[in-house]
Amino acid sequence: MKYSNTQRMKIPIESQSLKRGTRLGFRFFEMSLRLFGLRGTYGLLYFVCLYYAVFDKPAISSALPYIERRFPGCSFLRKRLHIYRLFISQGKQLIDRYAAVMNPGLFDFQLKGFKEFDRLMETSPNGFILLTSHVGNWQIAMMSMNKMEKTVCLLMNPEDNSAVKNSLQIGHEKGDIRVISPDGYLGGVVEIMNMLKQGHIVSIMGDRSYGAKTLDVMFMGEKAQFPYSGFAIAAAAECPMVILLAGKNASDRYIVDVSNILYPRYKGRRNKENQLRPWIETFAEIIERFVDQYPYQCFLFYDIWN
Repeated sequence: MKYSNTQRMKIPIESQSLKRGTRLGFRFFEMSLRLFGLRGTYGLLYFVCLYYAVFDKPAISSALPYIERRFPGCSFLRKRLHIYRLFISQGKQLIDRYAAVMNPGLFDFQLKGFKEFDRLMETSPNGFILLTSHVGNWQIAMMSMNKMEKTVCLLMNPEDNSAVKNSLQIGHEKGDIRVISPDGYLGGVVEIMNMLKQGHIVSIMGDRSYGAKTLDVMFMGEKAQFPYSGFAIAAAAECPMVILLAGKNASDRYIVDVSNILYPRYKGRRNKENQLRPWIETFAEIIERFVDQYPYQCFLFYDIWN
């Protein structure tokens, strides 16, 4: 079977759990959105994020690996300022996801590469993989693509924080969107291959391993560990990979970019992992260009270099 080479892999997933979220907190921001609108609610973040940037040591430690490489040579205070701005940016994008559920027409989406994307949806017989990452706001980008005629399957763990799940409606998206659990048979690989064979879209996280096997590639000047299982599935299924990027460039506007399309393929049966390396390197270069343009929209919060 085509998927035999990927059966033993653990697929990188998107961890949706935001442990600091509470039902009361989301109710507070919901009320703020109704009373003060989007920009007024953003203003509250400057106080909330200041606390995290000063006192929340685990959050600070998780942000430092990226900050130290994106802004090398900074003093202690400059690092904290960058972390503060990063937390504010993340907070705004979380609020955007919530606000978009309340008012789907609130945001303007500028689309890049959708002509080729539409052609791919019409011509790809085996579906394709939508490769997401912890940069930008891939969740809100999905909302801009809700008119797709294909089923979209998100590979993710069940949300274990009920306040976040209910407030952001994770697992309850409108439209033909399904969730594939990595707890399923063979880590969900069989279901993924079946969905691709039927011509559907499978969304897989491409920049954090969550325990999956990785390859080291250059990223922001140092070797970093990127999971390769999504690329292995694309090569085995002989389907394309579309890199999904969504950069916030105004309070109510995102640029949704699907212009980067990869076609991983195997040439022979030997050294399959190394055969995938050039494709992963290309992906890392695309992500690096994004964070060069949007330095406060990288939400890895994990040391992929270590």
